[in-house]
Amino acid sequence: MIVLGIDPGTAALGYGIVEATRGSLREIDHGCLETSPDSGLPDRLLAIHRLVDGLLATHAPDVLAVERLFFSRNVQTAFGVGQARGVVLLAAAQHGVPVVEATPNEVKSAVAGYGAADKEQVQRMVQVVLGMASLPRPDDAADALAIAVWAANSATSGVAGPSPVMDRAAVAPITRGASGYERAVREALAREKRSAG
Repeated sequence: MIVLGIDPGTAALGYGIVEATRGSLREIDHGCLETSPDSGLPDRLLAIHRLVDGLLATHAPDVLAVERLFFSRNVQTAFGVGQARGVVLLAAAQHGVPVVEATPNEVKSAVAGYGAADKEQVQRMVQVVLGMASLPRPDDAADALAIAVWAANSATSGVAGPSPVMDRAAVAPITRGASGYERAVREALAREKRSAG
């Protein structure tokens, strides 16, 4: 099983690819795309799409794992992360690759043992788990590898599945007329029409 992990951002987007085989994990590739602050947002998003599209085409992962958006005090950062995530999700959909999501605390808990682990602790655990000769760098790539490790371990333990998302319709579009409420409304309108006619 091959997992592509993404730590999204418009200024820096980390990626990490791991392979899970017979209970062990190994690092295939990792890195970080840094976009120029002189570039406009559309150009930055295009660069992100090209990178993720290329990674999906080259490595053909079984799943893409991405950090779930959470709101912090810095709304501007949250918007940038959300825009980068949108491009990542688009690329995954174009390749037909399923997406799983985790919060930073879920990833830290799974990799380092507790959700308040700092970046250096996460890097060290990723290095140990993947048997890497040196600490993964930069931080964004290390975070992406940690997300990939979380997803690979979750999938092999049978825990994985699409994670909850803020926009439920993005992963499970509503089929009109299928909910109990909509059927009840339709039936009530039909009864009213019959009684009036």
